[in-house]
Amino acid sequence: ASSFDIVSKVDRQEVDNAVNQAAKEISQRYDFRGVGASVQLSGDTIQLRANTPERCKAVLDVLQTKLVKRGVSLKHLSYSDDGEPRASGKEYRLDAALSEGISTEHAKTIAKLIRDQGPKSVKPQIQGDELRVTSKSRDDLQAVQQLVREAELDVAVQFTNYR
Repeated sequence: ASSFDIVSKVDRQEVDNAVNQAAKEISQRYDFRGVGASVQLSGDTIQLRANTPERCKAVLDVLQTKLVKRGVSLKHLSYSDDGEPRASGKEYRLDAALSEGISTEHAKTIAKLIRDQGPKSVKPQIQGDELRVTSKSRDDLQAVQQLVREAELDVAVQFTNYR
């Protein structure tokens, strides 16, 4: 039998690059002068700062653009306070947490999608925060990858360990 895994992993190097590029652009742009705008990566959290909520959102916009250009899905980010910058002293803050792995809820959704719409020979199996998909037919496995790719999922997924 052949198989592959459906995983949700963040390329940390690309996130790092995107944050650095965003920080550089913010430091150089005229409209960000003197507004305390900053973006930095701290552990699994990207911290955005500025002196107004609008500027904070503008910083987020720059960051998202850089992430997308570097192939990092915005689905890996979840925001504090529903994405609304919160006041903290004289500045506004917004934190974006990087998330990896497929939650049990998302894994069940994906497994059901594969069972309902995928070829009958295919068996999805939840293993921790990823799924293993097995079948005797490699064509059927490729059909499943296509199915998952085209589905409107709330989680960014990649396919690994194809064997």
